[in-house]
Formats: sequence, C-alpha cells, structure tokens
Amino acid sequence: MKIDTTLGVTTPESFLASGVSAGLKTSGDKDLALVVNQGPADHVAAVFTTNRFQAAPVVWSKQAMEQGGVRAIVLNSGGANACTGPQGLADAQMMAETLATQLGCEPTEVLVASTGLIGVLLDMDKVSAGIATAADKLSDFGGDDAAHAIMTTDTVTKQAGYVSPAGWSIGGMAKGAGMLAPALATMLVVITTDADVPQDQLPTHLKKATSISFDSADSDGCMSTNDTVVLLANGASGIKPDPKEFQEALDGVCVSLAKQLIADAEGAEHAITILVEEAASDNDALEVARSIARSNLFKCAIAGNDPNWGRVLASMGTASATFNPDEVDVYINEVGVFVDGAPGAPRASVDLSGFDVSLRVNLHAGGHSQVVWTNDLTHGYVSENADYSS
Repeated sequence: MKIDTTLGVTTPESFLASGVSAGLKTSGDKDLALVVNQGPADHVAAVFTTNRFQAAPVVWSKQAMEQGGVRAIVLNSGGANACTGPQGLADAQMMAETLATQLGCEPTEVLVASTGLIGVLLDMDKVSAGIATAADKLSDFGGDDAAHAIMTTDTVTKQAGYVSPAGWSIGGMAKGAGMLAPALATMLVVITTDADVPQDQLPTHLKKATSISFDSADSDGCMSTNDTVVLLANGASGIKPDPKEFQEALDGVCVSLAKQLIADAEGAEHAITILVEEAASDNDALEVARSIARSNLFKCAIAGNDPNWGRVLASMGTASATFNPDEVDVYINEVGVFVDGAPGAPRASVDLSGFDVSLRVNLHAGGHSQVVWTNDLTHGYVSENADYSS
C-alpha cells in the first residue's frame, strides 16, 4: 500500500482548505487554516489530549461533537488558547460562530483547534478577520497552505495521503515538533476521506490507527494541553470501502504523519525506532520501549553517535515488565551489542552516522511486540525551548 506524502487534506473529493496570515505570528507567516467538508455526509471522529488541563478549543470541540455532524474545522497557530479561563472558552466559541456565519451552518458543526504559547488570550479581532479572509480563499488545492498555517516550531509541513484503486481516497496534515508524547503526542492533525464510511464505524477506525501511530511517537515525554486528531468523512466518492483496506490506509497515513513529526522534532539529528519484541504482553513491550525513549542519557548518547547500550539497559530496568535480565538481547542498527545478558559486538562496530537509528530489544519473555519512535536529545532542543515564546 503506497502512502504518498505529496497528498493532503484536499486530495479527497469535496473538501476545501485554505491557510492565511491573520497576524497572530510576529513573523507574518501563515497562522490560520480552514478545512471544510462540502458533503454529502458530515461524519466525524476525533481523539483529544488526556491532559487534565485541556485547552478551550478542545473543550469546545468535544461539546460540539456531541451535537452531531461536523462541516468544518478552524485551526490557528500563534497561540494555544489554553489555561485562559472563561474568556478563552468564549473565544473558541466565537471562532466557531464566525466560521459558521461564513459557511451558513451551525456553530456546533465547526470544530476549533489552536497551538502556540499557553496562557495568552488570542487577538480576536485578528482571528475574526483572518477567518473571513481564509473563507474567501477556500479551494480544492488549499491543503498545502493549510498545512503551513498550523506550523509552530515545525521546520516543514507534514502531509500524507492514499488513493485507492477502488476510487476513494484519504488525505491528512499534521503539525508538531515539540511536546511530543503519548497520548496522543502533541499535535494537531486533520484527516479527510471521501470514502462512504458509516458514522458508527469511524471512531473505531481512528482509535485503532492512533494506537499504532501517534500513541507511539514519544519525542520528549511532554504531553500537550491541545492535542487534537480529527477524521472527517463525507462519502463523496459514493464508494463503500473494504473495511480492511480502509483501516490499513488510515493506519498508513497516521504512521507516516507520526514519523514525520519525529523526524522534524526540535533539534533532532537522529530519528530512533525502538522495537521491543518477545515480551510477555503488549503493555510490557510498550512500557519497556517508553522507558528507553524517555531516557535523556540514552538520547544524548545517540546525539553523540555513541552506541551506549548500558544506558538502554539502565532505563529498561526501571520498567515493571516481566523479563529475565540474563536473557535480554539488544541490537543497535542490527548489531548485537548485548546478547544473552552479556556484552556482544564491540561498540565501534555500530555506525550511527546516518539520520535513522534502529534499536531492537528482545526480552525472550513471550510473543508480543511494540514500536515507539523517538529522537535524540541535542543542544538544539535546549536552545529551541529556552528561547521559545511565540
């Protein structure tokens, strides 16, 4: 199955998008995006942050979805509208109402997503004017502009899509470069499809896809207040997809976007794939993988091109997973550096000069495996987050 990173949210039929500069970013870059579903169906599924401090747009969107279908989503960068009290919630509602007026729909048919600095109110005069401008610029080729408009510390856009031989398609865009950690991973994601998928099946499809993609992205262990992944389905192709093909395609798009997030993580000089195999359970495998992914010592070693497997063992040893330390194998870029609980190949035999690094841990405790994607910890990450205030 081919996932194409040149495709985006306007690849599926009957979806429009736009991205404009509303003046929320001091740089003048694009900072407000719209994605609009022209129907005929208005099916929707979404997954949101589990952080107890939930941004106003998350609160609004959850409430709006309880009312039924969704026709559009308005997204902004340049301000998270998080931890902003009653005024922040009123502002999120105003964003929905403003776009609803432009589109001739109900405010509850509009979701809202924001990203940027926490604790600062948005300039609603700029936001309202930006929504009007963006509405005028909606087009079936506006996906790239929308993907640019949701970027914060991202250095590149993240897009992916799939076109089925049967005649339906999926397209998606994402933003995220820091505060990337399960669940979800700090991000805004919009995925669209013109496949005819029943409303009652859509949430199951999305939860399966996020569980093996965004929930496996763990850059820095920090969970956002604004995480939002939305899937819109309009049935415009008139084709009911094979459920297996649709799930595989949705999985593929989400995995591609998640990997793009990790590859563009703040300051990253290596993208690291951690595979834990032969664990006693999926949870055990995931716990071990995450313990490694959140080891600053291990991540710093990779940044220094040092295959320091001792830091791998030290971090995984803190997990409550079932395994015998004397039976563990560790492979870095497929070189067995620790085998049967003892030192293996010399560290000098591991080449870490490339961007992609693989770490494979075999627990020899069962038949379960899990993957987590992370990145190294560099001076660039520290500088980015020490200076970030917009």
